[in-house]
Amino acid sequence: MAASKQVSMPPALLLLLLPLLVQANFKGPYKGGEWKSAHATFYGHNDGSGTIEGACGYGEPHKQSYGLQTAALSEAIFNSGFSCGQCYEIKCVNDDQWCKPGNPSLFITGTNLCPPNPSLPNDNGGWCNHPREHFDLSMPAFATIAEFKAGIIPIAYRRVPCKRQGGIKFTINGHQYFTLVLVWNVAGAGDVTSVKIKGDKTGWTNMKKNWGQNWETDVDFTGQSLSFRVTTSDSRTSTSWHVVPRDWQYGQTFEGKNFNS
Repeated sequence: MAASKQVSMPPALLLLLLPLLVQANFKGPYKGGEWKSAHATFYGHNDGSGTIEGACGYGEPHKQSYGLQTAALSEAIFNSGFSCGQCYEIKCVNDDQWCKPGNPSLFITGTNLCPPNPSLPNDNGGWCNHPREHFDLSMPAFATIAEFKAGIIPIAYRRVPCKRQGGIKFTINGHQYFTLVLVWNVAGAGDVTSVKIKGDKTGWTNMKKNWGQNWETDVDFTGQSLSFRVTTSDSRTSTSWHVVPRDWQYGQTFEGKNFNS
């Protein structure tokens, strides 16, 4: 019997077929986006340090549900913080010297802003200048798809559904007349477009986006149990009823109902 012959697929054809191959594995209401071209670099250290206190407000994402698979997004993707929490699939492309063998997929969450550097050209150091679409990956994330020595690599990327363990998290900060709530660990679309809060003595109050995924209101909710209603960019809404007890304190985190991913 003649030995079977393995036929390799040209990289260009593989990129054309990737949306179809990946789409077949998607489950849940959010199906992801189309493949686009961009570039990626890395920052921070191999243990995830250096990527904390980012522009999304997540604090230390590598110690939370986001792990080490995170990225700072260029302004063109960051969208004034409304892209915080979105998930992406990334592949190193068209660079046989630096791409890891087999071109493995990397799944990351946007947790920070990669600021522009107008003093440098867009194609020589100003990688995150507008209108470039660019991912500044954590060092461990970059290492899964390319060699460090590359510095910068061409990539193909697309949005994908976020898979999270547990419910949406609400971290409450501020003071009596300034309630600031960080919303994180959001599944499905991953981002947040609006937040409402309700005390057991009040109706629903629209919260205003403060920065990153921190949402604010000047309504005094002290001594009330709290409910939250979160809407994401795919127009889905999740309501978490009475997830915060009446004796809550500033600095505490509470868990609500999540989306199906």
